[in-house]
Amino acid sequence: MASMEELREGVRKCLPELANIKDEELRDRVVEGWAFSLSKTEFSSIDDMKASGGPNTPAVKNAAQSHHLRGVAWAAQGIADGLEKVHGDIGINRDLLWACSLCHDLGKPFEYSPKNQERWQANIAASGYPAIRHTVYGVHVALTVGLPEAVAHAAGAHSMEGEFVKRSLENTIVHFADHAYWYVLDRARLLDGQMFDK
Repeated sequence: MASMEELREGVRKCLPELANIKDEELRDRVVEGWAFSLSKTEFSSIDDMKASGGPNTPAVKNAAQSHHLRGVAWAAQGIADGLEKVHGDIGINRDLLWACSLCHDLGKPFEYSPKNQERWQANIAASGYPAIRHTVYGVHVALTVGLPEAVAHAAGAHSMEGEFVKRSLENTIVHFADHAYWYVLDRARLLDGQMFDK
């Protein structure tokens, strides 16, 4: 089992985009969030998890989970750049956008944990399946390590759970960047199976 410092160092290596977060405290809390999340599982690195949207969905060929996080982060910045090029400043907090993008899947280690998967599948009647999705667990992680509520909101509401709330500006961008990532890679045949029928 990796130490917390080894986990932190691994997060920094997997996510070089952390350097784009100007607020040092926010940057450190993003690292801490991932290190904490990993520490509660068998995983020693973000890249120990396959590059998929869920434990049972097609993965990106020749990639790891950090590629997904980084791809969504850059796609989110691209959306922000494009809109602000045409409309001027629309109030996007870029540090927050980087943090929300890099942390939107903060709960995946818990949901992807082989021990959790085995336990849940052994008795779905008792636990449900999964017992807690990565979105919900990501909120727990974000708030536990002191990440801003806006980052916890992105972790919790970037996916289908977000259909029940009004997303923040930054999380709206992350939501569409995340969906675009999967749709585009599916169409480009970069996944190890078909993800979408349409």
